[in-house]
Amino acid sequence: MNLILFDAGETGRPLPRSDPRALHILAVLRRREGDSFDAGLVDGPRGKGVLVAVRADGLQIAFTWGDEPPPLDPVALVVGMPRPQTARKILQEAAALGVAVLHFVGTEKGEPGYARSTLWRTDEWKRHIRAGAEQAFSTRIPQVTHGHSLAEAIDFLAGFSSRVALDNYEAPALLSQADLAPPVALAIGPERGWSAAERDLLRCRGFTLAHLGPRVLRSETACVAAVSIVRGRLGLA
Repeated sequence: MNLILFDAGETGRPLPRSDPRALHILAVLRRREGDSFDAGLVDGPRGKGVLVAVRADGLQIAFTWGDEPPPLDPVALVVGMPRPQTARKILQEAAALGVAVLHFVGTEKGEPGYARSTLWRTDEWKRHIRAGAEQAFSTRIPQVTHGHSLAEAIDFLAGFSSRVALDNYEAPALLSQADLAPPVALAIGPERGWSAAERDLLRCRGFTLAHLGPRVLRSETACVAAVSIVRGRLGLA
């Protein structure tokens, strides 16, 4: 963790010794009473935490807050529901890159069982999205939805003027050549790609098809590469 995030309601009470953040402060950062570490309030300011006392019931921490970080980038990512281990990577990397919104959607060629994994049935996914923000030294947490259809997710994208869907089969040009203006919606299909009906839906809803070149990439690699290209095209890199 480059930055340890706290919810506003946590800062006035001890941090339990069993909390992973407490273990990180003591065992990884090796902080002792009187030492400080980088801290942040979720969707709020960054600052410093000072380890006041280490007690049986938890760590007593005093906080001082500074400026709030900039908002997340005007980029939404629509992802065909991948296998859980891939989704974990995408959650962390997208949050680290500053994506504002992630929609994980069901698709015709996707595996329905992926949406029923413990990643989505519990709050595990929240841990991965926060880990990505902490890695990037940011307090900003992307909005995440899951379990919707592709059509439903597109309905959430009102106001996104640029819409691009990655496709290995029918895309006429590279993503790096796309004409983009913020905010940008970027759709990436499941491991087996989009169906013909989904391509028609995407085109009908204002998406242009683009590709990343001749190499076939893993979903998590394609997400990182595509978001990085979009950020560069928008002058955000």
